[in-house]
Amino acid sequence: MKRYLVLENGQVFEGEDLGAEGEVVAEIVFTTAMTGYLETLTDKSYKGQAVVQTFPLIGNYGIITPDREGEIPNVSGYIVREACGAPSNFRCEMTLDEYLKKNNIVGLKGIDTRALTRVLREKGVMNGKITSKIPEDMDACLKEIKEYKIKDPVEEVTVPAAEERTGDEVIYNVAMIDCGIKENIVRCLTQRGCKVTLMPASCSAEEILALKPDGLFISNGPGDPEDNVKTIETLKELQKSDIPTMGICLGHQLLALAHGFKTTKLKYGHRGANHPVKDLTTGHVYISSQNHGYAVVADSIDTDIAEEYFVNVNDGTNEGILYKDKAVFSVQFHPEACGGPKDTEFLFENFIKMMDERRDQ
Repeated sequence: MKRYLVLENGQVFEGEDLGAEGEVVAEIVFTTAMTGYLETLTDKSYKGQAVVQTFPLIGNYGIITPDREGEIPNVSGYIVREACGAPSNFRCEMTLDEYLKKNNIVGLKGIDTRALTRVLREKGVMNGKITSKIPEDMDACLKEIKEYKIKDPVEEVTVPAAEERTGDEVIYNVAMIDCGIKENIVRCLTQRGCKVTLMPASCSAEEILALKPDGLFISNGPGDPEDNVKTIETLKELQKSDIPTMGICLGHQLLALAHGFKTTKLKYGHRGANHPVKDLTTGHVYISSQNHGYAVVADSIDTDIAEEYFVNVNDGTNEGILYKDKAVFSVQFHPEACGGPKDTEFLFENFIKMMDERRDQ
């Protein structure tokens, strides 16, 4: 059956149905990752967005649920050039189409994703509607699309109450403000001897301090960082303490805002597993996995209290901050996501080292 994507600028792409029946309005974004589509589908940072895969064939190894980053898909819609109907992998449990149907995710296949991506790159990320018919009243449809806004996405994906995660060994007590955590972040910490207590994004500084944590972690998540006013205020209070702190992605942005720096929306964001970032302390360049539509404004960083840690080699945007006279740092990219070798997992080791040093004081 035919299915269409209507963009807020009036452009229409015709394709075929994929996944569940129905229609959906969402922010249309693209990712350049060649693999890891299940991780993309279940990444909570995509809440409220329909994802376009630029790689032409998706679903060729099927769905493997142990590889999920969340319990359920978090994308609002899914757009691919070709969806593999006969996946080949000994771990495969179902096809991509079956998985989308099972989880009521509306998809679209068979469109020119290369042309769509060029539109988003040249004109910027925009809203769109996946529908089974071309609207009779296009003006009303475009009005609906343009008025769409992702509302309180962090509140939709954070844990409702405190939740503990542990591994085989517990050495450190880490409090994590969960803004939409990816499971592998928790895994990277528990494998290093951390008991991780996930806390709702709306938690107070007092609730965090009551845990008597050895370290504080602020997770990734969806939406505009400036909308998370309560979390920013909580971080302002927590930064008065000497708790070693690490942030990833949205957590990076929230820490920056808590210190008075600024964030801005990127034209089309960074989403994919092939983004080069440069470590300004060593000069080394790493290939990173990224998923963000906002960035910290480098010129807004107060050099009396912080300095840039990483920068994006492609466009020079900020990718990390080191805070002076504090055991605090954050990165915009995902060191747990294996964008090639696990070469940036040393950042978790740095976090562990900060907790060790605090204990020795």
